[in-house]
Amino acid sequence: MSSTFHGLQVAKRGMDAQQAALYTIGHNVSNANTPGYTRQRVSLETFPAYPAPGMNQAGTAGQIGMGVEASTVERIRDTFLDTQYRDETIKVGYWDARAGALEKMEEIMNEPTEDGLSAVFNQFFESIQDVASHPSEAGSRSVMIERAEAVGNTFSYLSTSLKTIQGDLQKERDVAVTQVNSLLEQMNNVNQQIQNVEPNGYLPNDLYDERDRLLDELSKFIPVSVEYTKSGGNASALSEGVVTVQLQTSRGPITLLDGQNHQVNAISLKTNQDSYVTEIHIGGQSRNPELFPQGKLKGLIEASGYIDSSGDKTGVYASMIDHLDEMAYEFVNWFNDKHQQGVTLEGNKGISFFNDVSQKEGAATGIVIADKIKQNTNNIAAASGAAGTDRQGDGQNAQLLSQFRQNVLINSGNQDVSLDGFYQSIIGQMSVDAQQANRLKSNSETLQGAVEQRRQSTSAVSLDEEMTNMIQFQHAYNASARMITMIDEMLDKIVNGLGTGGR
Repeated sequence: MSSTFHGLQVAKRGMDAQQAALYTIGHNVSNANTPGYTRQRVSLETFPAYPAPGMNQAGTAGQIGMGVEASTVERIRDTFLDTQYRDETIKVGYWDARAGALEKMEEIMNEPTEDGLSAVFNQFFESIQDVASHPSEAGSRSVMIERAEAVGNTFSYLSTSLKTIQGDLQKERDVAVTQVNSLLEQMNNVNQQIQNVEPNGYLPNDLYDERDRLLDELSKFIPVSVEYTKSGGNASALSEGVVTVQLQTSRGPITLLDGQNHQVNAISLKTNQDSYVTEIHIGGQSRNPELFPQGKLKGLIEASGYIDSSGDKTGVYASMIDHLDEMAYEFVNWFNDKHQQGVTLEGNKGISFFNDVSQKEGAATGIVIADKIKQNTNNIAAASGAAGTDRQGDGQNAQLLSQFRQNVLINSGNQDVSLDGFYQSIIGQMSVDAQQANRLKSNSETLQGAVEQRRQSTSAVSLDEEMTNMIQFQHAYNASARMITMIDEMLDKIVNGLGTGGR
């Protein structure tokens, strides 16, 4: 037969269970706006009935219920949605980095506008035609020199501005590496805290939330996969254990965080003298930047520039800077060559119009008009013919120079194209790349938002739902307390009321 005080214990368990549920609701409500927080729920289970099955147990009409107990406090979370969210976050990080870099490049190139390089070339072209039409006029020659200086200044401005943004992207790239390593160290610390708690039978839900938040943050930079290893001791069956984080590459996974051994394999970049990435080191392994997987870090590496498997410089900004250098190099050398074939207004053989540019690298910042041309506009070789002949007054050589945009040929895609065609192609490619990056960024953000909405519908705190649950558990708590009052009255009757008849 059960104890006289059996009812008190049942009611007490009821109060304890409802109280635990109310405290958990309070925790949910307090963290309703906490980033990364997952709502928690108390699992209520019936306490084992009395008596337990056995041959020597007292005979009763049946087992008597022993009330309720709060078995666990667990998170409401869907790991499948977490995986989907992180997969989309990888894409958002990559395309966001590329879109941002290309947007800045479009602002610098400023095409098609009246201030772009193409418009400056048009003005220079028109000034040469004016000299061809009026070869003896000092005014038209002065304008030609001013327009030539504008071309050089524009080339230099574009190249310098691109290099400045490239340097900013290289710094952002290095900061991203530091952030990745910091996130791995933080996860390692959380892993150790979890491993200290789980063997005691507890579920460190808030630590799980912090670790998942760090994983979400990490997935912006690099694609990772996670593996969970159960803790030892008296760990709950619902415990998650420690996490091992791996970087997914085309040549197989690389361990970034070894959860069992609490070891972090930090990422480091090897760069050359121009801060172009040559190799990416992770622990004892290395990868060529070309083979590094997609993510914000890869997007920043591609934008700022790296050395590919063939040993060539490549990247969004590296390519545009090289294209400008190539244009400047071909333009200066062709223009100087044709100018030297002409005759000055004083009948002398033409000289180089610009200072010589000996190499392509850095040519865009080295377009400078020769001092003799700037000091004396008569040294512009607008005429054609041999030196000493009476051809100083014609403008045939200037007419030839005005056609440089069609005559200067640059190799592009295994074919020679004009200076105009080459510039149009690189501007067109920049626009196409920017449009693609923005489109894919928008698509990825839409998919990420859809997954996040589904994830929030599962894991986020709903204040309306919590208020409803609070009222439900409050009434259950009050009912259990009323049961204790009722049993107290029964016991009072037994203790103080029985055996008093006839007194």
